[in-house]
Amino acid sequence: MTKSSIALSSLPPEAAEALFSLGEQLALARLRRNESQRHWAMRIGVSVPTLIRMERGDASVSIGVYTTALWLLGLVGGLAELASPDKDKGAMEAIIREVTRVRATRKQASLTAQTGKKKAAD
Repeated sequence: MTKSSIALSSLPPEAAEALFSLGEQLALARLRRNESQRHWAMRIGVSVPTLIRMERGDASVSIGVYTTALWLLGLVGGLAELASPDKDKGAMEAIIREVTRVRATRKQASLTAQTGKKKAAD
């Protein structure tokens, strides 16, 4: 029986679909290599039931198990790139909004200072 947690029960549908797809792709890769579930599970270091859960995209399977499977396939290198700062569009948009806000504030302050100086000179 799998562990129950709030994180697992509130898994966003997009995340569940991504895990399901990953599991299917890992199962396909195993089959294309003519590996039995028992042998593949042994190579990953898990039980056959855990391997089956992983291939179904079960979120309760440790990320280490998924990572080991990717490593066996020679695909683990791309895992670290998933959360690369270069791909974090939300953070980039927040930085751009902040820079735009700061520039607008500075521009307003500059205009106020220029207008104040002109008034003082009159």
